[in-house]
Amino acid sequence: MSVVNISCYKFVTLTDREALKADLASRCIGLDLKGTILLAPEGINVFLAGSRAAIDAIVAHLRADPRFADLQPKESLSAEPPFKRMRVRLKKEIITMKHPLIRPEAGRASSVPAATLKQWLDRGCDDEGRPVVMLDTRNDYEVAAGTFENAVDYDIGIFSEFPQRLAEHLADYAGKTVVSFCTGGIRCEKAAIHMKQIGVERVYQLEGGILKYFEEVGGAHYQGDCFVFDDRETLSTDLQPASGRMHR
Repeated sequence: MSVVNISCYKFVTLTDREALKADLASRCIGLDLKGTILLAPEGINVFLAGSRAAIDAIVAHLRADPRFADLQPKESLSAEPPFKRMRVRLKKEIITMKHPLIRPEAGRASSVPAATLKQWLDRGCDDEGRPVVMLDTRNDYEVAAGTFENAVDYDIGIFSEFPQRLAEHLADYAGKTVVSFCTGGIRCEKAAIHMKQIGVERVYQLEGGILKYFEEVGGAHYQGDCFVFDDRETLSTDLQPASGRMHR
C-alpha cells in the first residue's frame, strides 16, 4: 500500500479563511493530494490522501502556522486514494451542530487517551470508581457499522439533532463519567464541550476518536467496524478497509 490517509482537526479562531483557502488549495494541488479541508471561524478540519512525501510536506506546512503547530494527524494506509478530488471549503462550522460556535479561547474539552479508556472499560469504572458511560455522538448509519460495547446512542440522522436528544436524557448521567466518542474526535469534542456547558459534571471526549483508539489499543471493547466518510466506507480495527477493497 502506498497511499497515506490522514485526518485531523483543531478548534482555533480563524479570521483569515480566504487567504488560508487560497494557500492550502494551491499547495495541496501542487502536491497532488486528494481530499477535503474545511475552514470555519471556529477552526480547521482536514482529510487528505497522497504519497508519504506529499503528506509529510503538507503537515509540515500546516504546523509552520503557530495556530496549527500541535496538529496530530491520524494515519491509515490504502492501495489507492479514497477521495476523487481536492477541495478546500469555507463553512460556518467545521462540524454542524447549529449551536453557538466553539470559542477555543474559552477552553477545550477534557479528553481521555485510548490506553486510559481501555483500562476503565477493563475495570468497568474510572479511576475514582465511577461507572463509565460510552456515548456515541455519530449518526445512526455510522453506529450501525460498529460501536463500543453497551454504548448509548440517540439514533440521530444528523449531528444537529444531538443537543435536543441529549437534553431529554440528562438525568441518565448523574454520578457517572461520560466519554463521548466519534470517528476522529471532532464531533465528540464539540459534544463534550456542549455537555459541560449544560451541566454534565464528568464528561470527556475520547482523544482522537475511534480511529486513534484502533491505532493505539486495537479493537478491545469495540464491536464491528468504523464508518468513514470516503470511498473505503468502513475500516476494521486494524485500520484496513473492512471489505478488503474500496467502493466506487
